[in-house]
Amino acid sequence: MFPTSKSSLYDEYLDDYMSKIAMEHLPQDRPLWEIHIIKYPTKNAAGTLVFKLHHALGDGYSLMGALLSCLERADNPFLPFTLPSSKIRPKSIFNTKAFFKRSFPSIFSKVFDTISDFGWSMLKSSLVEDDVTPIRSCEDDIKLRKINISSVSFSMDRIKEVKSRLGVSTNDVIAGLIFFGIRLYMHQMNQDSSKNQSTALVLLNTRNIGGYKSVKEMVDIKNNNDGSAWGNQFAFLHVSIPKLSDKKYENPIEFIWEAHKEINRKKNSLATPLTGMILNMVKKLRGPEASAKFVYNTLRNSSTTISNIIGPMEQMALANHPIKGLYFMVVGPPESLTITIMSYMGKLRIAFGLEKDFIDKQKFISCMESSLEMIITAARKISIKENIFPLHYC
Repeated sequence: MFPTSKSSLYDEYLDDYMSKIAMEHLPQDRPLWEIHIIKYPTKNAAGTLVFKLHHALGDGYSLMGALLSCLERADNPFLPFTLPSSKIRPKSIFNTKAFFKRSFPSIFSKVFDTISDFGWSMLKSSLVEDDVTPIRSCEDDIKLRKINISSVSFSMDRIKEVKSRLGVSTNDVIAGLIFFGIRLYMHQMNQDSSKNQSTALVLLNTRNIGGYKSVKEMVDIKNNNDGSAWGNQFAFLHVSIPKLSDKKYENPIEFIWEAHKEINRKKNSLATPLTGMILNMVKKLRGPEASAKFVYNTLRNSSTTISNIIGPMEQMALANHPIKGLYFMVVGPPESLTITIMSYMGKLRIAFGLEKDFIDKQKFISCMESSLEMIITAARKISIKENIFPLHYC
């Protein structure tokens, strides 16, 4: 029960309650999930339903597929959900001379980028740590660490406006928005820290498929050949958070350009699949505990983790109750800041897991909101360009 309040809204109580249950271990004598029904109104909804699930059950793809199996479209339960999809580039006519002209430089570039990115990733997972900053406390005893869970919503139309004007991908805009917001907060808390070394660990789904599968399809051995099997199938990508300079403060779209350049370069690299292979090899050869330790060290040496899941474009319903919004959060990592992103019904929900009494929740959210406003203002000074990159989600 929440405390009696004169206000009809219980947002702070809900945030405190989620922070409390997030740090409580699931009982070992019960299934690895809990469902919390909160019948108190907030500014976002009349009530809240919280699913608490252990990561051992599966990754975001598996759990989202399971959730969608339990839900239906609010407008018509007999129709399937639709998800944002990538635009496929038209195939060009094969030209042998042009192929060899492009291929050799491309191969050398891919090899160089792969060696560089994979080597740096392994160093970051074992030896090289980020600097201690206002978003990284580097506290050792994470069992006593409490977190604040909160979120902010943005209209996808505003994100797409920036995307269209700059001619980049949706992910480039989101990454630039988050990186600029992080640096704004760091600068506000400690001006010198905005130039410190900080790395974002981007978690990627390694399944080479388009949409979600049902639980039955994921656990069916016959269908596992397409890579959609249930479980944890992910890899990680180290992305340096651009440092804040006077030039970038005045023109924040520089953060988007840098994110676009970095993401495109890493797409040319095979470091991500190699990292996934390393994780699987460690798990098979040395066991799950060694694999968990490798992931833990990787997380601890970085400043934040960013994870992205796409949601349906139509409104969902559970037992005829329309779902106004949803988001997810990974709790328990050794980082002071965790960021998750989810799209749903034309909204982009960015959720934050913030170390309590270390990161100021209100200031951090304010910096994220200011980040988008400043980016939109700067982007509107640029004429709209043709969108030359496909929509892409991690």
